[in-house]
Amino acid sequence: MLVSGTDGVGTKLKIAFAAEHHTSIGIDLVAMCVNDIVTRGAEPLFFLDYFATGKLDVEVATAVVAGIAEGCRRAGCALIGGETAEMPGMYHPGEYDLAGFAVGAVERDAMLPRDSIVPGDILLGLASSGLHSNGFSLVRRLVEDQGLSYDGPAPFEPGKSLGEALLEPTRIYVKSCLAALARGGSGGGLKALAHITGGGLLDNLPRVLPSDAAAMIDTGSWPIPPVFAWLASAGGMDGHEMARTFNCGIGMIAVVAAEHAAPATAALEAHGERVYRIGVVTPRADGEAAVTLNDAEGAWPR
Repeated sequence: MLVSGTDGVGTKLKIAFAAEHHTSIGIDLVAMCVNDIVTRGAEPLFFLDYFATGKLDVEVATAVVAGIAEGCRRAGCALIGGETAEMPGMYHPGEYDLAGFAVGAVERDAMLPRDSIVPGDILLGLASSGLHSNGFSLVRRLVEDQGLSYDGPAPFEPGKSLGEALLEPTRIYVKSCLAALARGGSGGGLKALAHITGGGLLDNLPRVLPSDAAAMIDTGSWPIPPVFAWLASAGGMDGHEMARTFNCGIGMIAVVAAEHAAPATAALEAHGERVYRIGVVTPRADGEAAVTLNDAEGAWPR
């Protein structure tokens, strides 16, 4: 089966413009597409990009494409081409837009999610590298409200400028997830993958769960990166609102059979992932929420 995906990086581009840092945004572009493809169990084969601007700045475009090429290397797919569009009057000086398109392949009987998800299955959370590429309209508003500048120090990460910290590229999970799938074999130890993007933990995980299953997430089971605690404080947001807007430190969730949790964790960690057992699949009755946050200590994220 062929699996395709297309995406952009949203208003994170605005921070790249302000910080005049353009390489990592290309990695984000690839990540947003290939991380979606791997949730179907597919291996990305090739990638195409679309770069549009009012007047082409060759140095900036070269940096962006270099980032796209690096993202493709991390995903193990080929960058086979793209389109560069110069459209005077369409964009403000110094600004551009990006879109990406990827195609992958998977054997039909290996496609995810599997229909064998049942209560008792384990949720493994793969650590994010930060905000990834979602929620930046709110982030930019909070930066403005706090009177911060992107070239000033990051209030949550000493030693980095705010722009540098916020532009940390999206982690690409393709190779680690494919390795975990291969280790589980066709029997399906790994049953589903959920890419935590716009909508956060609360809206993305239900996409891979059957209608009679829910998820209980233990919010104390993984360390929350400082950027999220800062955002919660600056924006006056509670844990529920944070979990519906941001990844909160978990960029991908794997649903695995309980007996396969240890080998799946080992396979993921062997490819550099930080893996946490963050919850469990539970029965779901009519009218119940698909995802419940078990915040035993309160005041999450801390």
